[in-house]
Amino acid sequence: MAGSGSRPEHRGPPELFYNEAEARKYTQKYGSAVAAEPLGAGLSSRVVQIQSQMSERAVELLGLPGDRPCLLLDVGCGSGLSGDYISEEGHYWIGMDISPAMLDVAVEREVEGDLLLADVGQGIPFRPGMFDGCISISAVQWLCNADKKSHSPPKRLYQFFSTLYTALARGSRAVLQLYPENSEQLELITAQAMRAGFTGGMVVDYPNSAKAKKFFLCLFVGTSGTLPKGLGTECADGEEMHQAKFTNERTRFRNAKGKSVKKSRDWILEKKERRRRQGKEVRADTKYTGRKRRPRF
Repeated sequence: MAGSGSRPEHRGPPELFYNEAEARKYTQKYGSAVAAEPLGAGLSSRVVQIQSQMSERAVELLGLPGDRPCLLLDVGCGSGLSGDYISEEGHYWIGMDISPAMLDVAVEREVEGDLLLADVGQGIPFRPGMFDGCISISAVQWLCNADKKSHSPPKRLYQFFSTLYTALARGSRAVLQLYPENSEQLELITAQAMRAGFTGGMVVDYPNSAKAKKFFLCLFVGTSGTLPKGLGTECADGEEMHQAKFTNERTRFRNAKGKSVKKSRDWILEKKERRRRQGKEVRADTKYTGRKRRPRF
């Protein structure tokens, strides 16, 4: 387990830890090669890449229908990196976060989802059955800390899970990626989720890898579905090849559903049209839209 000095949640409450300087590490758009602020382009690029990969995996584990757009809740949405992928998949989303600095970056990046400044430990303030699914990347473990005298981690976790259960449609899923500090913390989170009415369990990708190992709490609402298998659990001797195979298959499946290839002209035109329907100002389409630039001037 990580030492106490290396875990962000041990350095202060999230609304203080994710200040303006920390939020700037999340300024890149999903899939963009544009450098972020000069506080460390290499670090920023790595943060964005990891966040994007976990977001793709979380949305995949939701098992959403491919024939219609869905409304998703992004808990701990931060600067909207996860929301970028949700939008590119043709879905709508609402993001919640406790950090004003992170939401300021999301607004600056002109994300397509709606944003709400809120503490999820106080509950999910939406009407029953509103969402078709929920994802969360690296946020739930923060609820295990008592940052104020009035904070009780078990009570805050139960308040979060019980109101989340109510806000989700029957038959939907919540996929929460988290970094548990130890087995006791993992048991606490899972126990409060089950107490709130969820079924499901933990999906662990690459359990034998120290760096690639990821925990996804996959929760079902109203029905007991089959828990998805974690990546890298079938054969230990072909882990890297399995990772590449997974990525390629996901791309083919997305194309097979009739969606445009990412960054193509059609993909760009579809994204611009979505933003026009949302009432946002978008540049006019021209013959140069989507045309690749030369690598050097």
